[in-house]
Amino acid sequence: MNFELDDDQHAAAAGARAFFTGSASAADARRALDGGAVAPGRKALADVGFLGITIAEPAGGAGGRVLDLAVVAEQGGTVLAGPSLVTAGRAAVLLADQPELLAALADGSTAFAVLDGPADGSAPSMDAAGADTFLALDGGALVVGSGEVTAGTPMDATRGLASVRLTSRRVLLEDAGARWVTARQVAMVVLAAEDLGAAGRAVQLGIDYAKVRTAFGRQIGSYQAVKHALVDAWVGVEQLRSLVWWAAWAADSAPAELPLAAAAAKAFAARTLERAAETCVQVHGGIGFTWEHDAHLYWRRAKVDRLLLGDEAEHLDAVAELVLAGALQR
Repeated sequence: MNFELDDDQHAAAAGARAFFTGSASAADARRALDGGAVAPGRKALADVGFLGITIAEPAGGAGGRVLDLAVVAEQGGTVLAGPSLVTAGRAAVLLADQPELLAALADGSTAFAVLDGPADGSAPSMDAAGADTFLALDGGALVVGSGEVTAGTPMDATRGLASVRLTSRRVLLEDAGARWVTARQVAMVVLAAEDLGAAGRAVQLGIDYAKVRTAFGRQIGSYQAVKHALVDAWVGVEQLRSLVWWAAWAADSAPAELPLAAAAAKAFAARTLERAAETCVQVHGGIGFTWEHDAHLYWRRAKVDRLLLGDEAEHLDAVAELVLAGALQR
């Protein structure tokens, strides 16, 4: 299977890159840590059509695929954009038979978040800090409602993490277990795509600095220790790219492969982004450890994303179980 992007997808990536670089930056992620708004923000993402990429056209979306969303999400990850397109992709699956709610998601008029954990006191959930409407699994039922939001001190403010206790709820689907699992797997794919973008940017920051910083009369990039560290991080990024495109393709075209592909992509994304961010910090030396440099922002994203939607160990266990059960023999 060839997982290279086609010309239309490359064009979509270029358009998304232009949008995100013009509307968000690591500087915005830094300001968010001091209480500033995340950028580009929900309204801007809705206006450009990114929140509705996987929503059907009759409900106000673009009728696109998970792969289309992943292509855009990668570009958002490069600038640590918020809110996350993970929430849009996950909510679109959960609200598949709710056209009015889908329309509100696509046009940004309702700020959704999907809760992980009990509806009466969720775990910290993505984009919950800025949301007003929450989707949760209550028993086996999919519910929507308002909630009491408790946000802590963020390590990465762009993720909008907060715990929520629902104060009202309406049942959308009684037996929603299977849909919930699928939506979580799609979310894992989109999160891995955002991490792909962040990891690639962290490696590029290290490469750019290694070309201009000198030590003992030579560019530091000429030293093997620096070269090897950057190459190892870059190889991880390219390996992750293949996993992300496979997982996104599986979400669209091979649902039987999605559990394995999503778990593999999420597990490897956690490791890859962490390595890339730590390499970026190390290559920048003393300045890499300072608040003023952007390197720590990618490190923060890595440490937070490592635990979102399940940690690396959980997903490696899932991969092992699926492989032993014959998932690769289909």
